[in-house]
Amino acid sequence: MSKIIGRKSEIAELNRLYYSDRAEFVVVYGRRRVGKTFLIKQALKDRFTFQHTGVSPVDQEDEKNRMKIQLESFYYSLLSHGLEGYKQPKTWLEAFYLLQQLLLKLDNGERMLIFIDELPWMDTPRSGFLSAFESFWNGWCNGRDNIMLVVCGSATSWIFGKFFKNKGGLYGRITSDIKVYPFTLKECEEYFEYGNIELSRYDVVQSHMIFGGIPYYLSYFEKGLSFERNVDKILFGPHPRLKDEFNRLFNAIFTNAADCKKIIRLLAKKHTGYTREEISEAAGLPLGGGLSDTLKGLEESDFIVRYNPYGMPKNVEKYKLIDNFCLFWLKYVEPSQKEADYMTDNMASDIMKAWKGIAFEEVCWQHVPQIKRALEIGGVKSTTSIWSVHGDDNKEGVQIDLIIKRNDNVVNLCEMKFSSAEYNITKDEDLKLRKRINMLKETLLKRQTVHLTMITTYGISYGKHSGIVQKSLTIDDLFH
Repeated sequence: MSKIIGRKSEIAELNRLYYSDRAEFVVVYGRRRVGKTFLIKQALKDRFTFQHTGVSPVDQEDEKNRMKIQLESFYYSLLSHGLEGYKQPKTWLEAFYLLQQLLLKLDNGERMLIFIDELPWMDTPRSGFLSAFESFWNGWCNGRDNIMLVVCGSATSWIFGKFFKNKGGLYGRITSDIKVYPFTLKECEEYFEYGNIELSRYDVVQSHMIFGGIPYYLSYFEKGLSFERNVDKILFGPHPRLKDEFNRLFNAIFTNAADCKKIIRLLAKKHTGYTREEISEAAGLPLGGGLSDTLKGLEESDFIVRYNPYGMPKNVEKYKLIDNFCLFWLKYVEPSQKEADYMTDNMASDIMKAWKGIAFEEVCWQHVPQIKRALEIGGVKSTTSIWSVHGDDNKEGVQIDLIIKRNDNVVNLCEMKFSSAEYNITKDEDLKLRKRINMLKETLLKRQTVHLTMITTYGISYGKHSGIVQKSLTIDDLFH
């Protein structure tokens, strides 16, 4: 597909920077496969002076030659853009000097756009890459008003560490940073419509439950196939489209991929997540700065989120896995990938029904702005959290997966239910919901009240026990 779905503010920002009258240093970042490169190439089409993409480390078994491979690839890009009369560089200082010579040759006074994709991959150990790159920008680009340098990378923790938190030569040098997010449900729907792929909103939501709105994954959907059959071809069978995606995903963006995968596997086991101390003990990782850096890297890369559980002191934090693709992969794909028709055969099974409930909650969490808009509280300051209380002999436990605590003295207790028809509140569930409301009220001030908010697929069926609901939202509300 050549049309850009969504990304309007990102496109506007890239064009604003292109037409500015000063040197621009732009960093574009976001989760791997989210569409960063596509965005840049489509938004700035036919305007590039020089382009290069770092070589993926995933298939490079010989670590000693990684710098040589990166330099060789960079040299070939220089040649393909018109460099003549220079031998292959042996250092990054030399390589960026050659880029300067090429740009001087091509300079006609107009804007010169340099795009370096997957920049973090080029920074191999002991290569001197970063200092050479700093020198290239500070010593050459920054003094030329017609230069626009765009760099991009999926290794978000590298981007944060080397650019945003850099106290050295690149401190304060970035003129704009653009984060590219996964598609919302509305954007997923637009994507499928543009590709003439017929899916109901029910199935678009299910696609988000599995693929998390990542455009690269959605690009494998074929028209004429059911949702289940598409998932089978993409993830299951002897030759699925994304055969080893989980491992490639982490190996491509983390130098400590093994530790990252340990943490992800652990967090996939518990919907509400774990504290840092619990992660250290369960994953067998030392409780120190290394673990903190790894958790920060996973958080910055949007695989996990750190939150303060409702009712707990502010210094108590938990880490929760929020990447839908990883959640589905670890629960179903990894143990059953060889089964060619796994999704088709099991879609209506009890185990899938249990997963759908949890996965729908994740989708709702990812669409809190849409939920607030539907509740007509978009302008009201609020915080969102999870409330989980373990029960014992004297007290009943409770778990509420989305609480919206508002500054107007209302707390939305959100119950999220994914079903194939209108959701019916039974007598037993009515009692359970009332208990939850009362338990939540006990934690609030007298001036605060609780609104039970049902977020369901097609709404609730109105009857004897539906009166307890203050507001009912459907999946249509999540598409705005």
